Amino acid sequence: MGTDTIAFLRLAQPRLMSFMSKRRVLSIALSIAGSDSGGGAGVQADLKTFAALGVHGVCAITCLTAQNPRGVRGIQASSPAMLRKQIEAVFEELPPAACKTGMLFSSSLIGVVAEFFRARRAPPLVLDPVMIATSGAQLLQPAAVKRIQRELLPLAALVTPNRDEAELLTGLRVRDEEGLRAAARALHERFGCAALVKGGHLRGAREAVDVFFDGRTELMLSAPFVRGVSTHGTGCTYSAAITARLAQGASMIESVKAAKEFITQAIAQSVRAGGHDVLNPFWR
Repeated sequence: MGTDTIAFLRLAQPRLMSFMSKRRVLSIALSIAGSDSGGGAGVQADLKTFAALGVHGVCAITCLTAQNPRGVRGIQASSPAMLRKQIEAVFEELPPAACKTGMLFSSSLIGVVAEFFRARRAPPLVLDPVMIATSGAQLLQPAAVKRIQRELLPLAALVTPNRDEAELLTGLRVRDEEGLRAAARALHERFGCAALVKGGHLRGAREAVDVFFDGRTELMLSAPFVRGVSTHGTGCTYSAAITARLAQGASMIESVKAAKEFITQAIAQSVRAGGHDVLNPFWR
């Protein structure tokens, strides 16, 4: 009969009292968004970004999606009641210092978020109007666009549309940097929130240029395109980085500048997983 070998490992007794007194207190940021089973976008991207920037991330799931880097195979929305319970549970014990929305999908879910934030003095809300996936899948029901415009945008501190989303929200054609500027100004004028219009999808552009406008300050944020990399979830990660900085007490302008650097490096220092390019929010 064989003899089993048993190894014992004894750890040093931690100095609990001194450790407890020195523990960091993390800011909290909330993501209200869909779940991406591929881990590249949505709540998964948001929580990774929050963690990378030293923020405790909490979430409220709006939708389950069956997706991978090649496409979205199915969407199942949360019930409005369940979404509200998630948000209420977070605010009761883990009140966030900043919030963001991602994929909201339906008019009824948008209504839940708008009603909740309208009824209280809420922290800054970053609205990433997720409408169409990188693969082309529709992530927002057509009837929901008007409800975002009517009920949610006036509550936002910042909206972060890409070129296509900016066109849907404003009715303007966005084809160049001047179009980005016009869209950012139109969004602020119509809804009262600051706007960051992302120009990464502009055809023929030599750099990834985004335009920020808050009614007083306009910023042109540019970075070289990272060639040969096809990533998923850049918009989610970008807006999550802004939200994390806001939660830590930075101003809106400071947060937007820091997030532009963060997403540029997350793309430039991307990694490979399963044969696909994957953003690297832990590049530092």
